[in-house]
Amino acid sequence: MQWANFLAKEAATHSLSLKQTAAFIKYFKTENLGKSEAKLASELNVDVATFRNSMGEVYEKFAQNYPELAISNSRGKLEKLQAYLKAKHNSELDVLKPLAAMKLLKSLVVRERLQQEAWVARRICKFLGYLPLALELVGRYLDKMPDLSLETLLKRLEKKRLEHETVVNANSLIDYESGLAEAFELSWEQLDENAQSFGCLLSLCALADIPLSVKTIEDDKQQLWEKAVADLLELHLLQRISKEIYRLNPLIRQLFQMKLDKSSEADEAKTKFAVMMLQVAKLIPQQPNSEDILNLTPHIPHITEVATHLPQYLGDKNLITLFTKLTWFYQSQGLYQQAELWLQQCVELTQNRLGLEHSDVVANLNNLAGLYESTGRYSEAEPLYQQALELRKRLLGDNHLDVATSLNNLALLYEFTGHYSKAEPLLEQALELRKRLLGEEHPDVATNVSYLALIYESTGRYSEAEPLYQQALELWKRLVGDEHPHVATSLNNLAAFYCYTGRYSEAEPLLEQALELRKRLLGKEHIDVGTSLNNLAQLYESTGRYNKAEPLYQQALELSKHLLGHNHPDVAISLNNLAALYRNTRRYKKAKPLFEQALRICERTLGVSHPTTMTVRANYASFLREAYH
Repeated sequence: MQWANFLAKEAATHSLSLKQTAAFIKYFKTENLGKSEAKLASELNVDVATFRNSMGEVYEKFAQNYPELAISNSRGKLEKLQAYLKAKHNSELDVLKPLAAMKLLKSLVVRERLQQEAWVARRICKFLGYLPLALELVGRYLDKMPDLSLETLLKRLEKKRLEHETVVNANSLIDYESGLAEAFELSWEQLDENAQSFGCLLSLCALADIPLSVKTIEDDKQQLWEKAVADLLELHLLQRISKEIYRLNPLIRQLFQMKLDKSSEADEAKTKFAVMMLQVAKLIPQQPNSEDILNLTPHIPHITEVATHLPQYLGDKNLITLFTKLTWFYQSQGLYQQAELWLQQCVELTQNRLGLEHSDVVANLNNLAGLYESTGRYSEAEPLYQQALELRKRLLGDNHLDVATSLNNLALLYEFTGHYSKAEPLLEQALELRKRLLGEEHPDVATNVSYLALIYESTGRYSEAEPLYQQALELWKRLVGDEHPHVATSLNNLAAFYCYTGRYSEAEPLLEQALELRKRLLGKEHIDVGTSLNNLAQLYESTGRYNKAEPLYQQALELSKHLLGHNHPDVAISLNNLAALYRNTRRYKKAKPLFEQALRICERTLGVSHPTTMTVRANYASFLREAYH
C-alpha cells in the first residue's frame, strides 16, 4: 500500500474530520517532511494557529486508542506519531524484491516442490505482489496440502480474485492487486467454524498486541479456544509474540472484519466482545497502583476500542461503568487530558440515550466537574456542579442524599477557591440534610463535620473549628473503632489544624499515631502512608529538625514514584517538598534539579495555570533569587 493511501486509510479509521484529515496528510506526506508549520499552513490556506490546533486534535484522536502515544511528553508528540505510523505501515506492507520473495517462499515450501514448478512459483510471487504476509499465508497453506501442485494453487488464487475483486476493491484498506485477499480466502477455507468465529472475534480488538489467556474463559470453552488459537497460528493468521500475548496483522484483521460484517453473527460477536472488555474494565480500581497499571495497560486499547466503536452494544449502566473505569485509569496517572476525553464522551452518549434530565447524566456531569476541579479549571467546574445540583433538586426533591452530595461538592469548590462565604451555607445545608436523613451517627455526617471545620479554620474561627475536628474524630471511632483508616485520616486532619495554629507539640503525637495506624492497616506501600510521611516531615521541618525530616521526605518521594509512576502530580509535590528542605538547609545543588523536575511534571500534567503548578513555580523562582543573586 502506498504511503499516501495508508495515510488516507488511517484518517478514515480514526474518524478525522475533513479539516483534520487535510492537516494530517499534509503534515506527514513524504515530500513535506522538513517543511515548517507556517509553510504547510499557507499551502492549506489556513493560519498557523489553526493548523497547529488541527494537528493537536489529530494526535489526541490517535492517543485515545494507543496508550503509548497518550503517555508521550508534550514535546515531540508528532515525531512520536510519525514513528508509530511508519512502524505500522511497514508491518502492513513491506514489499520484497522478486528474488527475495522467491527466497522467502523457498524457506516455507519444500525445495523439490518449487524446483518442479519454478516458473509457476515466480508467477505466484508476482501475483501476491511480493508481499511477505501473503507469501507466508500461501506457504502455510501449501504445507497443509503436500500433494497440491503450484499450478493448481495459482488457478485457485486467480479464481478467488475474480470472485472477490469487487468486494475487496471497494474497501479502502485492501489493495486486491497484492493478492493478500485471495491468499487469505484460501486459508479461511481451511479453518473450521470455531476458528473462523474466533478469528472474527479477535478482529474486533484494537490494532495492538492482544493479551489472551484461555484460563480466564469458562471451562467448557477453553479447549475450543485453544484449538482455534492453534489453527490460526498454524496458518499464520495470528502471531504469538510472547506468553499469552498475540498479534493480528492489520490487514488480516480487516479481512476477518469483512467476513464478520457479512455474517449473520456480527451483532452477537460484537455484543460478546463488548461484554468481555467490560469485565476486564471492571478490574480497574479507582486508585490503581503501579502494578495495577502495568497489568491493565495491555488491555486498555481493546477496552477503548469498545468505547470508541462499539458503545451501542452495551446497556446504559454498563456503558457508564466502562467510561468511568477508563477515566480512573488515566486520571490516576495524572493523564487528565485523556481522562477528560472519556468523561466528555460519556456525558454526550448518556445525554443522547437518556435525555438531559436523568440521574445518570447528572452523575456524569458531577464527575466531569470533579475532573475540572482537580486540574484547576474552576470556572468550568462551577457551572457543572451548579447544573448537577439544580437537576438533582428537580429530579429528586430537596430531601435526597444525592442533593447533599451536590451541595457538598459545590461547597468544597468554593472553599478551595477562597469563596468561604459561599461555601459555608452549602456545607451547613448538606450537614443538616444528612443528619435528618441518616441520623447523627453516620460516616457521611462525620465527613461533613470535618469539611465544616475546615471552613471555620480557613476563616480564622479556630475556636469553632477545633471542637468540630474533635467531634469528627470521636464519631469515626464510635462508628468504625479505633483501628480504621478513617480514624487515621481524622487524626491527620486534627493534627494539621494544630500545625496551622502553631501547636506542634499537640500535632506531633497525632501525626505519628496516624502514620503507624496507616502502616498497620494499609501496609507500608500505600499512598496514604506517603501522605503521612510528608505531613510528619513537614512538622519536623517547621520545628527545625531537618535531619529527621529529610529521610521521611525521601521515603515519601520513593513511595509515590513506586505507586504512581514518575510523572504524577503527587510525585511533583514530594519533589517540591524535598527541594524546599534542601533550600532551607542551603544545599542548593541538590534543590535545583528537584524544583525543575517538579515544575516540569506539574506543567505537563496539570497545566501552567493550575494552583499547584503556580506554587511550585513560585517556590522555584524564590529559590533562584536566593541561591543565585
